[in-house]
Amino acid sequence: MIKVSVLYPHNPAGFRFDHDYYRTQHVPMVVARLRAGAPHAAACRAFSIDKGIGGGGAPGAPAPFVAIAHFHADSVEAFMAAFGPHAQEIIADVPNYTDITPVMQISEVVAG
Repeated sequence: MIKVSVLYPHNPAGFRFDHDYYRTQHVPMVVARLRAGAPHAAACRAFSIDKGIGGGGAPGAPAPFVAIAHFHADSVEAFMAAFGPHAQEIIADVPNYTDITPVMQISEVVAG
């Protein structure tokens, strides 16, 4: 099992991030594209969205990430096979909710 995380770093100079659009439009669209057609169900077994509310450095410190989305897939190959055909559409939607450049990480899930 792998987890693909898309992280949106906090930008101290100011940023725009529409959490409602991200939660109700963007991520559901990504999930639908990943799950479209067999055998692509293996590309998104589960997903979650985190909204950063605080950091650990000091009381009231901003979260290091404004938002993080996690997509669980059977393998990197399954995820990429489903993501690839829709990558342009997914990336083109980013300006609709943020001006932050996302950072992506692929992790092997070793517990949980």
